[in-house]
Amino acid sequence: MIEVKNVTKTYGKGESRFMALDDVSFTIPDGVSVAILGKSGSGKSTLMHIMSGLDRTTSGEILINGENVFVKKQKNIDAFRSKTMSFIFQSFFVQGRESCYDNVGLPLEIAEVPVAERKKLITKALESVELGDKARQKAKDLSGGQKQRLAIARAIVNNPKILFADEPTGNLDTATGAVIEKLLFRYAKEQKATLIVVTHDPELAEKCDMQISIRDGKMQYIRGQSEKGENE
Repeated sequence: MIEVKNVTKTYGKGESRFMALDDVSFTIPDGVSVAILGKSGSGKSTLMHIMSGLDRTTSGEILINGENVFVKKQKNIDAFRSKTMSFIFQSFFVQGRESCYDNVGLPLEIAEVPVAERKKLITKALESVELGDKARQKAKDLSGGQKQRLAIARAIVNNPKILFADEPTGNLDTATGAVIEKLLFRYAKEQKATLIVVTHDPELAEKCDMQISIRDGKMQYIRGQSEKGENE
C-alpha cells in the first residue's frame, strides 16, 4: 500500500517560490492500476518523483507498506527503490549502442545478480515483450515502438512490485501505443503489481482502476476508490 499524506512541494524562495504540490493526500492499495491525470505543469510528474523517492517533500509523508520512505538515508532510499520499483519514461532512455540484451540486463548487473540467473531473467523479459529475436541487435536500430517495448523489458526484468510509467505512449502512434498499454496492464495483472501511470490522456486514465486528477498542484478528484482505500 502507498499512502500519500499531506504532501506539499515547493521550489525556490521569496518571490520566485513556486508550489508544485499543495497538501495532496490519497491511498493506493496493492496491485491496482492508477492514473495520475493532469495537464503539463499540473504537478503530476513531481508527484511521481516524490512517491518513488526520486525527490523529497517540503512537508508531508510517503508511506509504503506502512514505512515512511523519507526517514531513511538517501543510500537506503536508493536501495529500497531499486528492489521495489521500476520506471518507464516517454523518451525511452535506452542505450542505443548497446544490444537489447545488455540494455535489459543493466538493472540486474547493478543488483549483482549472478550471471546464470541473469541470462534467464533477461531472456524471459525480452520474450514477454516479443523482442526475443532482437537480443543481440543494437537498440539504436529499433523502431520507436520497439524501443519502448525494450524499456518495458528492462523495467520488469527484476519483477518490481511498483511500476511507474511517465507518459509511456506519448511519443507513439495510436496502434503502437495500444500495444504498450496492453503490455503494461498485462504485467501488472500477472504479477499483482501496482501500476502508476502519469498521463494527460483521459482514455488511458479510464483503463486504470483509479484516476487521480491533479491541477495546479492540488488534487481535484480521486475516482475508483474512496479516500480510505476502499473500492467505491
